[in-house]
Formats: sequence, C-alpha cells, structure tokens
Amino acid sequence: MEVTGFFTAIIIGLIIGALGRLVLPGRQNISIWLTLGIGVLAAILGTFLAGILGVDDTRGVDWIELALQVGLAAAGVALVAGMRARRP
Repeated sequence: MEVTGFFTAIIIGLIIGALGRLVLPGRQNISIWLTLGIGVLAAILGTFLAGILGVDDTRGVDWIELALQVGLAAAGVALVAGMRARRP
C-alpha cells in the first residue's frame, strides 16, 4: 500500500465507520470517535483482505471491497459496543 493509498483509506475509513454503525440495528453506546477509529481500521483491513482475495483491482467501483470494509466495520462496532455493555 502506498502512502496516498493509506491516506485514502483513512478518509474512506471515516465514512466506512459511520456506515458500519448505520447498518447495525439498535443503539450502540460508543463514542463517535471510537466508531470512526474502527472504520479506519476496517477500511485498511478490508483493503488488505480484498487484495488477498484478488478483488481489489476491478473496473469501476470495487463493490466487493466496499462490502468487506462495511462488514468489518459493523462487526467491529458490534464487538466494541457489546464489550462496553458488559462492563460493570
């Protein structure tokens, strides 16, 4: 991943985090900053995973890569929200 790709992943990750939270039903009791951080991590991991699967370089919009990123963000938000809900 090049430097420009890394910065693009951060910017896209902010949007991915919001989308990941949006697709989850109910209310998540975590901060927006944590959600955005999860989104950035999910965007980077989704890009690497798409590269491993060979679906990272397609014509037009990389829908599979985007779905991977949003899915990872939703899983991350659900995991963190679940862990925070169990704290005493």
